[in-house]
Amino acid sequence: MAVGDAFSFLDPFSGLDLGIADWADGIKQWASANRGTIQPVKRALNDGVLAVEAALQSVPPVLMIVLLALLAWQLSGRRVAVIVLAALVALGLLDPGAWALAMTTLAIVLCSVAMCMIIGMPLGIMAAKSDRFESAIRPVLDTMQTIPAFVYLVPVVMLVGIGNVSGVIVTIVFAVPPLIRLTSLGIRQVNQGVVEAARAFGASSSQIMFKVELPLAMPTIMAGVNQTIMLSLSMVVIASMIAVKGLGNEVLRAMGRLDAGKAIVGGLGIVILAIVLDRITQGVAQSGRKRGRRHWWQGGPVGLLLAIPEGLKGRRSQDGSARRGPATPNGKGRDNQEKEN
Repeated sequence: MAVGDAFSFLDPFSGLDLGIADWADGIKQWASANRGTIQPVKRALNDGVLAVEAALQSVPPVLMIVLLALLAWQLSGRRVAVIVLAALVALGLLDPGAWALAMTTLAIVLCSVAMCMIIGMPLGIMAAKSDRFESAIRPVLDTMQTIPAFVYLVPVVMLVGIGNVSGVIVTIVFAVPPLIRLTSLGIRQVNQGVVEAARAFGASSSQIMFKVELPLAMPTIMAGVNQTIMLSLSMVVIASMIAVKGLGNEVLRAMGRLDAGKAIVGGLGIVILAIVLDRITQGVAQSGRKRGRRHWWQGGPVGLLLAIPEGLKGRRSQDGSARRGPATPNGKGRDNQEKEN
């Protein structure tokens, strides 16, 4: 209770002070005192982001567009490949510097999504297998999804400092909850009759998990990955406030200068990246049987390349049978019958 304030039943809150602000300020002080502890992790994450960015920037734009279009064709079909090709060409035409900024943003998003999958999928599996763990983690996920990013931006900066690593951490906090929830939901929705059948045939718990439950839950899990990617892209502008480069930083600088043209270019670049990643992940979520094939390598450019030797083999067999001539009534080819005569 504050000193000198009388307690009132009609307004009890004005005279109470639980010290939450002081406790939160203590978290900031703890983060400042322990910055050296997390420096190895920070260096590892920063090196990973810089390596991905260097790899993306080293590929010429035309070659990168072709590679991403082929990847979309392989994973999601020919129609998605055309959409991806048109979207990436439009991205390159937005501005002379838009492509380089987009590759920087893509590197941040890919690293963030990879960390979300490493953290989120095991937690989702644990939540699917334990009702108690799922009940305990649910309020934490609710808090992570609803708390404003600016609230935990300050302690993250105090602990890690500004730069790419802080942007990745902030993005993980915001984007990982849908992956955990949908991974748990997908495994819980697997038909228990299929699980019991696998168990009756002698499958172990790990075999049931990796060969029955996860494959059947993969469409739902990929929907969680899709949501994580979209949320990661929505954080690039906020992350740019802590010196994270890319399209988000372009939007932030345009806001400071009231430059509508640069803001539109940065915003459209983020939208185009979202369209590309969304279409590819939605195609991956579809099962191969829905696309008319059993395995991923049976379609797309890989399937086309694998079909070439089979076609050549079939043509050789047809040419060989044509050279042997039609079979005679005794079952032997005309050439063999002439040799016997």
